[in-house]
Amino acid sequence: MTTPAFIFRPLDPLRDAELLHSWVTHPKAAFWMMQDAKLEDVERAYMEIAADEHHHALLGLDERGAPAFLMERYDPAHRELTGLYDPEPGDVGMHFLTPPTDRPVHGFTRAAITAVMEHLFEDPAVRRVVVEPDVANTAVHALNAAVGFVPEREIQKPEKKALLSFCTREQFEAARGAAV
Repeated sequence: MTTPAFIFRPLDPLRDAELLHSWVTHPKAAFWMMQDAKLEDVERAYMEIAADEHHHALLGLDERGAPAFLMERYDPAHRELTGLYDPEPGDVGMHFLTPPTDRPVHGFTRAAITAVMEHLFEDPAVRRVVVEPDVANTAVHALNAAVGFVPEREIQKPEKKALLSFCTREQFEAARGAAV
């Protein structure tokens, strides 16, 4: 199976809200913590991100141009992890979400996170990607490890206990090479 090609476009909080709402309120997205969100809540949350110089939301589009997954990029010195670790120059925070489906495609989620990491590392200023998934989200821990993330420690965020993990450009490249 060949790895699907994805392109990225900025999320449009109003145009994409209905689609996002169906993704973030689905039981599969429990760790996204928006299960009870109304459409207006999703619009508001992503309008705040769109207005934030330190946080950006993008949609990964498949080869037909259809939305395939959500990714968020943030500056951990200013969002999400402020005061919870000492950020280094070149750190970038990341979240990503694949939508629910009745027809899972083997390898899709791995291809999506690989595309997210490639996209982040296209920026030469990015030296390390930082994630902070819920400690109970074992599926994403395994996925993160598969693309090179190394857990550092558990941290307590206001909304969850999280596993702070890092992936350098070199760790990502080594993981990609090991997967071939």
